[in-house]
Amino acid sequence: MFEGLIDRFELVKRKILGYGRITGQELESIYKDIRLSLLEADVNYKVVRDFIAELGEKTKDLELSKSLKPGDLVIKAVYEELVELLGKTTRHIEFKKEGPTVLSLIGLQGVGKTTTAAKLAIKYRGRKPLLVPADAKRPAAAKQLALLAGKANIPVVPLEKNSAVQTVRKAAESAHEKGYGVIILDTAGRLHIDESLVQELVDIHQALLPDYRLLVADGMSGQDAVKQASLFKEKIGLEGAILTKMDGDARGGAALSITRVADVPVYFVGTSENLDGLEEFHPDRAAQRILGMGDVLSLVEKVKTVETEIDQEKMRKKVLKGELNLDDFLEQLSAVKKLGPLSKIAAMMPGVKESDVDEKQFKKMEAMITSMTQRERVHPEIIDGSRKRRIAAGSGTTVADVNRMLKEFSYARDMLKKFGKGMPTKSPFKI
Repeated sequence: MFEGLIDRFELVKRKILGYGRITGQELESIYKDIRLSLLEADVNYKVVRDFIAELGEKTKDLELSKSLKPGDLVIKAVYEELVELLGKTTRHIEFKKEGPTVLSLIGLQGVGKTTTAAKLAIKYRGRKPLLVPADAKRPAAAKQLALLAGKANIPVVPLEKNSAVQTVRKAAESAHEKGYGVIILDTAGRLHIDESLVQELVDIHQALLPDYRLLVADGMSGQDAVKQASLFKEKIGLEGAILTKMDGDARGGAALSITRVADVPVYFVGTSENLDGLEEFHPDRAAQRILGMGDVLSLVEKVKTVETEIDQEKMRKKVLKGELNLDDFLEQLSAVKKLGPLSKIAAMMPGVKESDVDEKQFKKMEAMITSMTQRERVHPEIIDGSRKRRIAAGSGTTVADVNRMLKEFSYARDMLKKFGKGMPTKSPFKI
């Protein structure tokens, strides 16, 4: 997410921090670089113009000439303006204390609306969600929703007599009878916004008044997503947006423009095709990522969701004694993999981009360790030339690869032993 923008802002950051002193001339050069970076990221040109003007006002009041680190003050000002631009605060769905909360997903065809409906249901599983296909003209969408709901064991209302309105009314009755806490409507998707689509949405919302009308838009579509938000806001009304496919969006133009242009805050972003790949959108964390500061808070939240049977105290004692073995490493690697693709996990660390991480190396490492005998994993020092050849053949690697992996493991174990006394109860490999 934001890979291209991160690269551009990294160059801007270096330039800012490279100045010994910052005057009006340096600031103009910085503004120019930021302006180009945002325009290249497909941010709306009016938004860019206003952003630079507001940044100018903010930096004008800074006493840069008196500061020993003027670059830090400028970067802080850029960060604060980015947070404002991205929506300022994290938006949360506020659920009713009595009766079901209704979320209506609105958007064009092919943006990932049906999958997003299933993702939301999984996210709010504890609130007893009910999925509703509300597009009578596309029975295939109802079948897809039923299939996704089945995978996640989430109840779904069948399409009633090819009528979206009747289906929605049936869902309302079912919700009150069975105590469902969240109703998620997967509404009609068309290739473009026209009067028939608008009327269909009006009819559905008259049958069941939504608490949240959420636009689902393709995050990679840039300014098209912003235009859709503006039109739907005008025709139907919107409380917020969900941007899909953000894991493939290197630019970020939609996320950086939609709130300012259409006055539609972003509630969620799709981060993968998996059904758990939906995250709340945090403007402050997104700004940190753009400026190469990482997203450690999101990483900590991910770690908390992973349940492992690893005995952390036992692991700590092994670190202190220098007794870690390759079995321990394999166990920890498996635990970290549960968090998602390693490149995406690493990208949450400050100064690391997804492109910096070669997941093939981790796969090779795992293949080499699983090609070892149990005794070799526990006592890697017994691995001689013939054993290395067998491990290389079994893992599809080379003897040089095996040598490199063993050397790196030995070095890491020695370093962990050396510095391990400062560790509390943290695992040596757990992020």
